[in-house]
Amino acid sequence: MGLLTPGIGLLFWMFLTFLVLLFILGKFGWPVVLRMMKNREESIKQSLEAADKAKQEMQQLQCDNEQLLKQAQQERDQMLKETKILKEKIIEEAKESAQQEAQRIISAARETINYEKLHAMTELKNEIANLSIEIAEDLLKHELSDKQKSNEIIEKKISEVKL
Repeated sequence: MGLLTPGIGLLFWMFLTFLVLLFILGKFGWPVVLRMMKNREESIKQSLEAADKAKQEMQQLQCDNEQLLKQAQQERDQMLKETKILKEKIIEEAKESAQQEAQRIISAARETINYEKLHAMTELKNEIANLSIEIAEDLLKHELSDKQKSNEIIEKKISEVKL
């Protein structure tokens, strides 16, 4: 018997060993292997479902992020618009306040000018009156020093009064 042609006895024992091994594997090994393969298949299936679910969630989150971004941009635009309106309002109020303050200052200046003008006119009148009185005194002193002339003036005034 050679290596290439085995004997009948060897074939019988090899076949019997193969059947026993097949029986043992069929009884104890294959169910475990099949169960592990089924578990592995379920695990892969669950992983794929989880991946699909995560992908859907990511798409949903991306849509939500886009919506939030659009909303944030709208809010920013609204805030900028409100800020611009507020700025214009503040500027307008400042202009009005400045105009009112300018009017108040102008009015106060006019009143001061009028007061100073009246005061100056009063002083000028007083000075003119004092000067007139001094001139009249000097004239009267000169004219009254002459008795005859002063009698004439008195008589003339008396005649004017009687008329």
